[in-house]
Amino acid sequence: MALDITSLDIPEVRLIRPKRFVDDRGYFSEIYNRASYSNAGIDSEFVQDNQSLSVATGTVRGLHFQAPPFAQAKLVRVLQGAIVDVAVDIRLGSPSYGKWVKATLTADAGEQLFVPRGFLHGFATLSPNTEVSYKVDAPYSQPHEGSVLWNDPEIGIDWEIEDSNVVVSRKDAGADFFRDFKSPFGSR
Repeated sequence: MALDITSLDIPEVRLIRPKRFVDDRGYFSEIYNRASYSNAGIDSEFVQDNQSLSVATGTVRGLHFQAPPFAQAKLVRVLQGAIVDVAVDIRLGSPSYGKWVKATLTADAGEQLFVPRGFLHGFATLSPNTEVSYKVDAPYSQPHEGSVLWNDPEIGIDWEIEDSNVVVSRKDAGADFFRDFKSPFGSR
């Protein structure tokens, strides 16, 4: 499997571009191969696939996490549309604690974002009817879920959308401020 992997400013978060083989019919792409990802240093054993549809442009989902022992690494890709995908470091003792990185993922280009355990994760849709698929390496556990306010000024994420156009769930709108957040993730 041919992978083009770029570490973002927080190097554990990686942008992945699987190779596409294009001809007059369209394209073929191997989107996941455990051995290839392991050889690239991504050793997560994924156990669950999730998919979401966001009808409106400007839909924000996040910032979410799962606490240990159900902490999740994620491999995110877009099936239709485009998103700004964001990861915020919440590993206590990390030099990048509280800092964020983002990448634009599109169905047209087929990029993926690997978000390791110990990060908040969220995305904002850049087009209508956006479908997002992601693999996780631990099952969902409601008692272990948590979130931080998507537009917390202390974090200061540039979502690339106007606040007046944001569609967010009641649950995400009522998430904790970062200053009140107690991270369950120790240092690296």
